[in-house]
Amino acid sequence: MNVNDYDFELPETLIAQTPLLERTASRLLTLNKNNGEVGHHTFSDIVQYLQPGDTLVLNDTRVIPARLFGIKQDTGAKAEVLLLKQLEGDRWEALVKPGKKLKKGAVIVFGDELKAVIEEEGDMGGRVLSFSYDGIFQEILDRLGQMPLPPYIKEQLDDRERYQTVYARHEGSAAAPTAGLHFTEELLDQIKEKGVTVAFITLHVGLGTFRPMSVDTIEEHVMHEEYYSLSQETADILNATKARGGRVVAVGTTSCRTLETVGNNLVDGVLQASSGWTQIFIYPGYQFRVVDAMITNFHLPKSTLVMLVSALAGRENIMHAYQEAIDQKYRFFSFGDAMFIY
Repeated sequence: MNVNDYDFELPETLIAQTPLLERTASRLLTLNKNNGEVGHHTFSDIVQYLQPGDTLVLNDTRVIPARLFGIKQDTGAKAEVLLLKQLEGDRWEALVKPGKKLKKGAVIVFGDELKAVIEEEGDMGGRVLSFSYDGIFQEILDRLGQMPLPPYIKEQLDDRERYQTVYARHEGSAAAPTAGLHFTEELLDQIKEKGVTVAFITLHVGLGTFRPMSVDTIEEHVMHEEYYSLSQETADILNATKARGGRVVAVGTTSCRTLETVGNNLVDGVLQASSGWTQIFIYPGYQFRVVDAMITNFHLPKSTLVMLVSALAGRENIMHAYQEAIDQKYRFFSFGDAMFIY
C-alpha cells in the first residue's frame, strides 16, 4: 500500500494552536464505520453515543516536562533536548537539536544542577544521554523542564495541566494522549451514570509520535517501541464487556494500540494482564480483536495514525469524513476537535 493514498490538503489555519477554554466545548464529528454516515455535534454529546454495557478505555499516562534547554559545555552553543524514554537509571533516549553539532561525547549543561553526556548517536536527531546531578531527578526536571508541546504550538502553556488529561496518573510520556483532553470529571460522571464502565490502561507516548514516515510503502515502515501496561482489573472488565455483548470504546490511538497489543496475545480467547514494549502498526487489512469503537482527534496527512483509523473505519470513509471536517473548519491535531468512530 502506498503512503500517498493517505495524503490530503490541510489548510494551516485549521491547525489548533491553543486549547479551548472548556474541554467539552470541542466539536465532535461522528462516523458510522459501516455506512460512512457523518454527523456534527459538540463533544459533550458523546454521552448520547455511548450505550449501557459499553466500556470506555482511557490512557492514564502523565506527560513529563521533557523539553530541556541548555548549552554545549565546550562552546557555549545552545542545545535542546527532548526526553523520550528512560532506559535504565539515568540513561535516556532523547531527541536533540542541533543534531549535527551534538555528537557522541558532547557534554550539555543545564544550569548548575544538571549535566548530560551523549553516549550514543541514532538517526534523525536521536541520542542516548547519561545524566548526572545532585538531588532527585524528577524534582530537577520539574524546575528546569518545559512541557513538550508539538512544534506547531509556538507558546508554552501557562497552565501545564492543560496538556494533561484530568485522569493522568503515571508519569512517563513525551506527549499527551490528546483524545483524552476533551474529558472533564463531570462528563466522565455522566458517562458512568448512563451505565458505561470506565477502565484504564497506560501507554507512555514516545519517539514514534515525533517521527514522520520516510518510506513510500506502508509495509516498509517500522514503529518505535513504547511502554504499555494493562492491569488484571482492566482485563477482567474487558472480558466481562465482551461476554455481555458490550462495546470496547478506545479513547485515542494509544489506548487502541495497547488494547490490540494485548488482544494479539489472548490465552484461550481471554485477555490477560500484560505489560512491556509494543511497536504494533495498525493499518488497513488489520483485524481488530478488542476495539469496537474509538474516540480520536484529527491527524496529520500520511501519518500512521490516519492509517490506524482507516483500518477501523475504512480508508474511503475516513477520507470522506476528513474532507467534511476540513470543509466545516474543524480544528486539527493535539488541541483540535474530536471524531467518534462507531
